Amino acid sequence: MTPQQLRNSILQMAIEGKLVEQRIEEGNSKEFLETILKDVKESNNNGVYDYNKFLNINENDRPFSIPSNWCWVRLGDICSIARGGSPRPIKDYITNDPNGINWIKIGDTNKDDKYINKATEKIKPDGIKKSRFVCPGDFLLTNSMSFGRPYILNIEGCIHDGWLVISQYEKLFDKNFLFWALSSRFAYEQFCKKVSGAVVKNLNIDKVAKSIFPVPPIREQIRIVERIEKIFSLVDLYSEKWEKLEKLNQKFPNDLQKSILQEAIQGKLCEQKDMDGSGHDLIEKILLEKETLIKSGQIKKQKALPPIQDDEIPFDIPKNWAWTRFGELGEYKKGPFGSALTKSIFVPKSEYSIKVYEQKNAIKKDAMLGEYYITNQYYNEKMSAFTVLPGDIIVSCAGTIGETFVMPDNIEKGIINQALMRMRLFKPIFVDYFLMYFDFVLKQSARKNSKGSAIKNIPPFDILKRYLVPLPPLVEQKRIVNKLNKLSAIVERYDKKINKT
Repeated sequence: MTPQQLRNSILQMAIEGKLVEQRIEEGNSKEFLETILKDVKESNNNGVYDYNKFLNINENDRPFSIPSNWCWVRLGDICSIARGGSPRPIKDYITNDPNGINWIKIGDTNKDDKYINKATEKIKPDGIKKSRFVCPGDFLLTNSMSFGRPYILNIEGCIHDGWLVISQYEKLFDKNFLFWALSSRFAYEQFCKKVSGAVVKNLNIDKVAKSIFPVPPIREQIRIVERIEKIFSLVDLYSEKWEKLEKLNQKFPNDLQKSILQEAIQGKLCEQKDMDGSGHDLIEKILLEKETLIKSGQIKKQKALPPIQDDEIPFDIPKNWAWTRFGELGEYKKGPFGSALTKSIFVPKSEYSIKVYEQKNAIKKDAMLGEYYITNQYYNEKMSAFTVLPGDIIVSCAGTIGETFVMPDNIEKGIINQALMRMRLFKPIFVDYFLMYFDFVLKQSARKNSKGSAIKNIPPFDILKRYLVPLPPLVEQKRIVNKLNKLSAIVERYDKKINKT
């Protein structure tokens, strides 16, 4: 149960007469109300006070039972309820004169406060006749947007039409009891049913006046307030602990996922098996594939990367794993300069056009998105180096950085644009393992090392290609990904449960 739910429950118990015991010596609120009504100036034509006007609330209107010495009243029958007003244009009435009239705005409140103790602005005295003057002890109800929130005034001043004021309640209600009654979920739900307006919701005075409230004897009201405030002091302590726990709960799935990934890349998620071979054997196969591609002219020979030094290694890995550099695992290509792909170059889709893949293809994991195409001639002349093939990985490089997508078999022939990077891995390496590592380590490093303040970018290749990658045998890569997927599904279910709760 959240702290707010607990407070709502306590206030509901209070207004149902379940928070303190009833005492005969404290009297009967219905009898007390009848005494009060003898002072009411309004009467019917026979000169007899119409008590039924105030006390006759149908059984169907009573949402719960109350003690026998309590009574139900309609708010407008025992209080004065009025709307504020604004002299217009208000800027002509605002004054810097310290002797001006307090201009009380909703912005002068704090949602956690019970009282309004000050106003930040003042108006000229002649603004009173076009506004509404209020006094200390009056209640103000927020009347638009966050409607129905009560405050008790500790100052006098004028209010605008964003407020309702409740006054002349003192004979029947203790001020603090009325505050808690108006703060209850019961009051809020009544007010919600009575709002009007299509765009901006406002409390209708007449309908608020018809809202019903239970009235205990005054002395019991005071005891109820004492009990509420004593319990709420404990709820405040509970709230502090609950908020800390809630933050931990919200962070826990993400922290757990990071911990699982950390275990995975350190070789602690799955057992190592001698029959799997070693990461060093896998690197030899990858280098052999790379040499084959160079000799066939499919890729160009790249500048050799520096040997891995001991002080670079961030953590220990199993003995049958091997460290390698990111640049040894594939060929990488960033999209063309922006000036090479302008709107004037794009053409309608046709059987001769070449598709231009965009960031949204990587971010939304969908190769079908996009409407930009170039001519086959322009592709052959200047853009063929940026071709993307089935199995290539495209990476978003600006704004939302590091989002990856493996291009499926049935893609249209196309190129990457300036906001994408293409990764074409050498065989044999398990793509899902590589992406797991990329998402966890390289994406974080890219954010940390990227340049620019507003839009972050993937780091330059001379940095990116030097990143270290812990490489398990191919079979273990698949076991790691399989186990990781199962654990991630469990974490995701837990996360959804937490959010639902």
